[in-house]
Amino acid sequence: MADKIDTESFKNLDRLRELRVSHRDLDYLIDRLQHDPMVDQLRIRRLKKRKLLIKDMIANLESELIPDLDA
Repeated sequence: MADKIDTESFKNLDRLRELRVSHRDLDYLIDRLQHDPMVDQLRIRRLKKRKLLIKDMIANLESELIPDLDA
């Protein structure tokens, strides 16, 4: 079946795009909140943890998209 399209790769690319947008949005939000003295520092720490989790998810998806090379 040479005509069969690998839809899983497209799903991974879409998910990767969504994660990158979420990561960028969190980065922007964290930056804004850090300049506001009335914001709870616990909230900022939680947002930073979520941002790190998303970064790990992005790294995992990117590694899945790289084809295995036989050395």
